[in-house]
Amino acid sequence: MSKALCIAHGAFGRVALLDMDCSLVRHAHPHCHVLLKVEGADTQFQVDDAMYPLTDRAAVLVNGWQPHSYVHVPDRPRTLILALYIEPEWLQNFRPGWVASGSPGFFNQPAGELSPRIRSLAINLATDMMVRPDCRIAHEKTLSDLMISVIERFAPWRSFPASLRELRRASETADWRIRRVITTMRRAINQPENIDGWAKQAGLSRAHFFRLFESTIGVPPKVYMNVLKLERAVSLVLNRPYSLCEISSELGFAEPAHFTRFFRNHAGVGPREFRNVSRLAH
Repeated sequence: MSKALCIAHGAFGRVALLDMDCSLVRHAHPHCHVLLKVEGADTQFQVDDAMYPLTDRAAVLVNGWQPHSYVHVPDRPRTLILALYIEPEWLQNFRPGWVASGSPGFFNQPAGELSPRIRSLAINLATDMMVRPDCRIAHEKTLSDLMISVIERFAPWRSFPASLRELRRASETADWRIRRVITTMRRAINQPENIDGWAKQAGLSRAHFFRLFESTIGVPPKVYMNVLKLERAVSLVLNRPYSLCEISSELGFAEPAHFTRFFRNHAGVGPREFRNVSRLAH
């Protein structure tokens, strides 16, 4: 069973040190998502419809809302993975255009060869999280250096919009019918999925709604709703003193066991372990 050794969270998003030995379902994140191997066996992630290796020399790079899954090979040894879920607004502090990190196309490719500096920073961050858990300012400085190095190596960052007005205009090009449905979905994450109702709200057939939603957002409606549920669940687990039963009920799960299974399938570990190993970076 996979384990979470350490999880840090703060304005930057989340950084998780995960000891993985089981696969994860196809899912997505609203973050700039970077996966780096720390030690153990080489492994792989599926991003969209292709498989990409995660090794000492290669990182996996996932754009915001890009479908991906962790594919563990049975009987292969465990892999220690540094998983970065970085908030676009935090990256905006370095360069205004880096707020585009939550959008499709931020990384050119889902994988890339590591530089010695990126490899060194990743190992240093993972090590410090384990042996110096209270050095939070130092951790965030290392994370800053790591993300700057990753973006400068793997993203065409010089071509990103330089002004927030340009970014705003780009975000408004999404189909207005899909934007309206998304507003409804965000207000009802504790409700069962309602494909027919969403399609009707958009004024589209079920098949046309599916095609337009995925072409606009990058993921199918069900995956999008699961992303909303997971991010809300993570927020409640990390920031509220609610019991898991209360969180399960708030998110609309029929049984706490269903919620735990959903959380584990998407995050790699169950919500109780996720809470127990997490710490807030100030």
